[in-house]
Amino acid sequence: MPAELHEISLRGSTLRRGFWLYAWEVTTANGDVVVYVGRTGDNSSPNAQSPFNRMGQHLGNSDASNTLRKHLIRRGIDPAACDLRLVAYGPILDEAPDHDMDEHKIRRNVVGALEKRLADELTAAGYDVLNPVRCRWELDDALWADVLAVFAGEFPRLAAA
Repeated sequence: MPAELHEISLRGSTLRRGFWLYAWEVTTANGDVVVYVGRTGDNSSPNAQSPFNRMGQHLGNSDASNTLRKHLIRRGIDPAACDLRLVAYGPILDEAPDHDMDEHKIRRNVVGALEKRLADELTAAGYDVLNPVRCRWELDDALWADVLAVFAGEFPRLAAA
């Protein structure tokens, strides 16, 4: 493959740590579109990364953190042959102070419930969502209204659902 010039631009605010929701919109080589829904805010540690940090991990080669890559490959999709767009919203909540794990879990659960609802609503609107999101955490309806408004602006069928 010959060398090509590429440009990647980012807002500096995507470097902020905290609890973010995001959706990858992946257009495959044959024009199909799939979506991956995620959040920042670890389950196993009191850390909540930036979407910038998570972006590299998702597409990297570390089996511990390249979930998007794994989902694409399972579907027979070559990540290097795709056009990828990351839509990130946040930080919805700040990282827990002093790496307090109890407070981290409270915040993680709030954003985890939003992540599940977003994945479910995108699926219901007809988007091909790569990853099932499972959780039973309680949804904050006021935060959900904000999330829905933001993501509906980026995923038009979501607004129509």
